[in-house]
Amino acid sequence: MKNNSFTAKLEIIGINPFVFIPEDVLNTIFETSGKNKSPIPVKGTVNGKEFKQNLMKYLGEWRLYVNLVMLKNSPKRIGEIIEISIEFDDSDRSIPIHPKLDQAIKDNPVTLANFENLVPSRKLELIRYISHLKTEDSIQRNIDKIILYLKGETDFFGKKIN
Repeated sequence: MKNNSFTAKLEIIGINPFVFIPEDVLNTIFETSGKNKSPIPVKGTVNGKEFKQNLMKYLGEWRLYVNLVMLKNSPKRIGEIIEISIEFDDSDRSIPIHPKLDQAIKDNPVTLANFENLVPSRKLELIRYISHLKTEDSIQRNIDKIILYLKGETDFFGKKIN
């Protein structure tokens, strides 16, 4: 990794702790990633602890949001100087769709069309949710809810639509 290590003051916007990224580090990440639009997947360390995160541009400035997993008690540590190393993360972060969810969606032209028309973040939310479930019962029960939602029979939270 090119010298993408720096220290920065932990700041906060709303409830979100973050650090600004020095311009030379940003330029290296833009060059390595081949992009300069957010989000840009990155990895590195905060005070020696490894993280994977996205660099985000907000209000015209690039920020690395520092969550509680990356830095314990980060909201209480505003103003602290932290050590960061960061680089572009080219690893595959995609989550495969659960085979039963995939089949249930494809079984009905309406659910397939509605799934394909969802915004990418909503699709990912559904795929990620099912991938974190442990038992076959909870997987099937939640696939059934998603199918009702995709058929337009319930809202996203499972309430019947009249």
